[in-house]
Amino acid sequence: QVQLVESGGGLVQAGSSLRLSCAASGRIFSARAVAWFRQAPRTEREFVAGIYWSSSNTVYADSVKGRFSISRDLAKNTVYLQMNTLKPEDTGVYYCGAKTGSRSVLSPNSYTYWGQGTQVTVSS
Repeated sequence: QVQLVESGGGLVQAGSSLRLSCAASGRIFSARAVAWFRQAPRTEREFVAGIYWSSSNTVYADSVKGRFSISRDLAKNTVYLQMNTLKPEDTGVYYCGAKTGSRSVLSPNSYTYWGQGTQVTVSS
């Protein structure tokens, strides 16, 4: 079992920055990758960024490349999402997920464990 707890969301203006945290506990060493997804009202959960737990290789959605950065701190079992130059379209609930299998890092269906989510609202 892996438990995930997100924090760091909030209401900010366009152009601002936020850093989200995903604190993991339990058998996190069994995770192959941890990723951030977001979901706006009446939309499907969308991949934002992912990091492979052992290698720290990263993957980003095209919409956030150059603005967002994902990283992990092994000592703290925490994954961060640094979000810069935020846009109104970045608004949504941001979820942290962990997957243990070899399925695509891009699909929410690949993830077994999820946090409760943290709200990010970017005003124009």
